[in-house]
Amino acid sequence: MASPATTQTVRPLDTLRFDTSGPPEVTDVVAEHLRLLGARSDELADGSSSGRITLSGGGFEPGHAAAAWGSPGSGLVDEATVQAATGMMAVHGRRDGSPRGLAADYAATATAVLTVQGLLAGLVGQARGAAPSHVTVRADRAGLLAVSQYLAAAGADEAEAVELAPGGPPFTSAEGVLFELESLDAGAWAAFWRALDAPADVIRAGWQPFQFRYATACAAIPQALHTVTRSHPLPRIRQAAVLSGAEICVLRTLAERVLETDGGAPWSLQPLTGGLASASPRTAVVPSPGRPLAGLTVLEAGRRIQAPLAAHLLGLLGAEIIRIEPPGGDPLRGMPPACSGISARWLALNRGKKAVEIDIKAAADRRRLREMAAEADVFLHNWAPGKAAELGLDADDLASANPGLVYAYTSGWADRLQDAPMGTDFMVQARTGVGEAVRPHGEAPAPSLMTLLDVLGGLHGAEAVLAGLLLRERTGRGVRVDSSLLGAADTLTGPALRRVARGEDPRRPAGFRHPLPTADGWIAPADASAGAAAAYDLRDLSTSDALAQLSAHGVAATAVTTHLSDLHHDARFAGSIGRDAHGAPAVPDPWSFA
Repeated sequence: MASPATTQTVRPLDTLRFDTSGPPEVTDVVAEHLRLLGARSDELADGSSSGRITLSGGGFEPGHAAAAWGSPGSGLVDEATVQAATGMMAVHGRRDGSPRGLAADYAATATAVLTVQGLLAGLVGQARGAAPSHVTVRADRAGLLAVSQYLAAAGADEAEAVELAPGGPPFTSAEGVLFELESLDAGAWAAFWRALDAPADVIRAGWQPFQFRYATACAAIPQALHTVTRSHPLPRIRQAAVLSGAEICVLRTLAERVLETDGGAPWSLQPLTGGLASASPRTAVVPSPGRPLAGLTVLEAGRRIQAPLAAHLLGLLGAEIIRIEPPGGDPLRGMPPACSGISARWLALNRGKKAVEIDIKAAADRRRLREMAAEADVFLHNWAPGKAAELGLDADDLASANPGLVYAYTSGWADRLQDAPMGTDFMVQARTGVGEAVRPHGEAPAPSLMTLLDVLGGLHGAEAVLAGLLLRERTGRGVRVDSSLLGAADTLTGPALRRVARGEDPRRPAGFRHPLPTADGWIAPADASAGAAAAYDLRDLSTSDALAQLSAHGVAATAVTTHLSDLHHDARFAGSIGRDAHGAPAVPDPWSFA
């Protein structure tokens, strides 16, 4: 084992090498991230259906990873069938009123990031005394993780606070320009629409579905509001946003994103100034291959999805997670629907965490937080830009007392765009061309109301922390790691952006990943079988009979999950979905270590 005191590294995987094989939708992203972290490879990945990755060198025993679409015999053989089975098509399609496939390879991208996480976690475990491990990641479990909040709500003790009905942004100006609207404040929402002369009753009716769209993946906003924006030119709409405090973002194309991209990695790692890290009693705990972060402490000051999900994943890997919550606790604990009095969605990201209430506006509580950070291994937050420095809680502030700290900031934009709007999921989707990438030709570009980037941003955040922990083990110094929704967007749209750069059409053909109706539901053919499946009229057949007919003709397909509550009893997942101590649905860990 290489000694952290003597290994000279700039990136966490410097001096390591990797080999990959398997489906390029997964292994291309794995290879890109491993290279960005410093590893090298002389071999090109093959296109076999089972992904295999080996990472070796640098004084470590070889680490192995395997990536698969689903369990053997499940019928999940590619991106389309995984999206269909896990409920991703159902959630993404809520805005349109029927299941729709994401035209981007979301499940494969999430699987790739989780695979890199597993490899990094294994190396961190080795550096801390654990035996070498073999990690297996399945795309179906990545898909379940992506819909875990929606699944939790579907299995709650009470109904949703708003109706799950079709509708939602983007809006359209008089010139036909599509734009996204964002406001986290009811007053700003109302002021924006009043400036456009919208009726008061329509303004009131639109706020709740708009506010809850992050939770429900749909927003039954009155059509009258869409009519209002179509009657005003874009300059007038921009003026209304400025006067009200709301923000708008015109939907950008993938071609526009290519012209402005800086080519940066989806995260950055910067060694902290100060002395070498010193071992603490907590970090002296010997981890196991399945819990490589056991003995490490993560302080998480996060809200909503991105940072809490990153911390949740670190907790699944064995770290102790301590949430920093405001006085009275996180208000999102009470967000309906609930299980045993606690928000089901909140539990999906925060079960098993400890919590400490701290008023970061009070000097005494900030001192207390600094004292906690002095004993922690990771400090993770997603505060507004500049807030940490304003409070004296930025990386340099905390490193003065803990030079071995991994300081992690998950943001919207990572200061990479000069004219960036508010860094929320749907605004980042609009600004980066995701709205075009996730919908094929024949559909107007529109950000998905499934929180694609919040979830993928959380995965990137955990990946960045693991890279920071490994770099700390190899150098003996603390690290600042930054990740963002922008980085997540660029990872997701990477294949489409490369098609633009080659002069090709970045969008998928009309009808791509549209499921086929049956008498009692929907089926989704595998991408390679879509043309053959379209030749059959399945509308008068039951879903089971339709699948049997297609299978008899060698056409791969699977049933589309339309009700997430059905996943509990779905044979394709073999009882892997359980319930936590509060009765909320809980998805399986995305990795298996051996």
